[in-house]
Amino acid sequence: MSDLAISNKIRELRFFADEMTQQELAELVGVTRQTIMAIEKCKYSPTLELAFKIAEIFGQSIDEVFQYKSN
Repeated sequence: MSDLAISNKIRELRFFADEMTQQELAELVGVTRQTIMAIEKCKYSPTLELAFKIAEIFGQSIDEVFQYKSN
C-alpha cells in the first residue's frame, strides 16, 4: 500500500511551537501519540474534525497544515 495523497506540516509546526512533542499534541486534540505519529508519516488520514483541531492548535488554516495531491 502506497502513502496517502494527503501530506502535512505537523512535524515542522510542532518544532516551531517550542518543540511540542507528539504526546503533547495528542493530549491537546484527544488522540494517542501513535495516531499523531501515523498522521505525520502520512500513514493515516485524520478525520476532518481532527484535522481542524490540529490546525487550530497551531493557529493555522486547515489547508496550511494539510495538502492534498490527486493522483
